[in-house]
Amino acid sequence: MDKTIALITAGGKLDLLSETRSKAALPFAGKFRLIDFTLSNCINSGLENIGVITQYMPYSLREHLGIGKPWDLDRANGGITILQPYRGNPGEDWYIGDAQAVYRNINYIEQKAPEEIILLPGHLVYKMDYQKILKEHRNNEADITIAANNIPYADASHFSTLDFDQNNKLTAIKQEEEPAKNVVSMGIFVFNKNILVDTLRKYCSQGAVDFHSEIIPDLISENKNIYISRFEGYWRDIRSVKSYWEASIETTENLPEINLYDQNWPVYTRSEEMPPAKFGAKSCSTKSLVANGAVVNGRVEDSVIAPGVLIEEGVLVKNSIILNNCTIRKNAMVNKTIIDKNVEIKENTQIGSGSDFTINSDSESRLENGLNLIAKDITIAADLKINRNCRIKKDINLGDFENNEIPSGTTVE
Repeated sequence: MDKTIALITAGGKLDLLSETRSKAALPFAGKFRLIDFTLSNCINSGLENIGVITQYMPYSLREHLGIGKPWDLDRANGGITILQPYRGNPGEDWYIGDAQAVYRNINYIEQKAPEEIILLPGHLVYKMDYQKILKEHRNNEADITIAANNIPYADASHFSTLDFDQNNKLTAIKQEEEPAKNVVSMGIFVFNKNILVDTLRKYCSQGAVDFHSEIIPDLISENKNIYISRFEGYWRDIRSVKSYWEASIETTENLPEINLYDQNWPVYTRSEEMPPAKFGAKSCSTKSLVANGAVVNGRVEDSVIAPGVLIEEGVLVKNSIILNNCTIRKNAMVNKTIIDKNVEIKENTQIGSGSDFTINSDSESRLENGLNLIAKDITIAADLKINRNCRIKKDINLGDFENNEIPSGTTVE
């Protein structure tokens, strides 16, 4: 593995959840961050020379990664390198697209002088042994290898679908509204070093920014040896608030598809030093993840509760994600809602009620399945009713809305 380096692209936005952090730094399953899955895959696969390309809101991510100690990457040789964002040459803007992000860090690649580079998104939830794709890449004498997965046809329109021959050699890559196939790119690439450097210099200097829609199609037309490597297993691309909520709630299943308790393939993270979770005499928790430092005196169902959360008596939390250090006061109800860090929900407030599913189109997320989203560091007053598909970005006080009710599809900012 000494001849291979991993480059993780760790940017991206996710509506209100990325107001102060990049997508890769988003908490997941109570105690983890999204980037932990990719980093842990690297370590469990024997990859120990890792660069993390940051750009948007990198502070939270840098604080989480530190010098890489939780992943055993605090070492003199190899280890983790945080590649800070910069604007590039005069007239160049910040990174736009994964290809441009790698292109701007081409000096790092040349300095490391590997034989091959594995490019990895930092916002995927999965467990993958990268030795398999690397072995196939070498056996095929490939220039590029792309990890591929089968997904439901209904979801394939959100990804790049792949056409390939009987030898798994790529013949086409497409982005279609109604794709005929459901084998899609996972966004994971293995490049021979010289191919990657030459390709980036050729195409990114001409304005290309994306591997899927611009660079790979051109390389196919140049008859490069591009193969796919089939992956069979749990894989979730956190592309939207909805997909983040769905993947999070999946972890609460009795036998979730992704095993967070597998000692043979652990997920490493930087843990917060907090006391154990505590459940009061009148509490009840079913099919939920409750992290360290949480105190539950109410009822929690099908939810993910992060460290330091306080849930008082009479509270019902259902189908929700409550992030760090939130407080939910007595007799409140929270249903199908993501609440970011340090939020206080006052007494008797109801969030996520009613049968009105008016769509919220005020953001790229387009909330339409009844999911509410509440930004960090705010307070929601007592005795309020927040219906569905609402985005809350600031404190809400009694009297701000008629009848103290926020209609479905509303953004408060």
